[in-house]
Amino acid sequence: MIPPFPVDHPSTFRTTVHGTVFGERAAHVDTVEPGDRLVLLPDPPGEEDPAVWVHLMDGDPVGHLPPEINAWLAPWLLRGGAASAVAVRVRGTDVPSWKRLLIEVHCTEGRS
Repeated sequence: MIPPFPVDHPSTFRTTVHGTVFGERAAHVDTVEPGDRLVLLPDPPGEEDPAVWVHLMDGDPVGHLPPEINAWLAPWLLRGGAASAVAVRVRGTDVPSWKRLLIEVHCTEGRS
């Protein structure tokens, strides 16, 4: 059964991607260009505070969404909701890591 979309949350929104400096993520962010499609995946069920992770189309991780978005989006995705993302703006290492990648997220009613 497709879960209803959470009340009082936008189905399309823009957000920055956090955690882009860990491991190889910074190098992956350097390959992103505006307009690139990105994959959003929630943590597996059972995590205390699940996050929504942002990956390149080839599967490489670039970071995660901010906690205030994870709090409602991750549980909804785990119940069967679906979301996709597109890179809007990519900045260099001269800006704070959490401001380097801006994405637009599109939530849909669920997957079949």
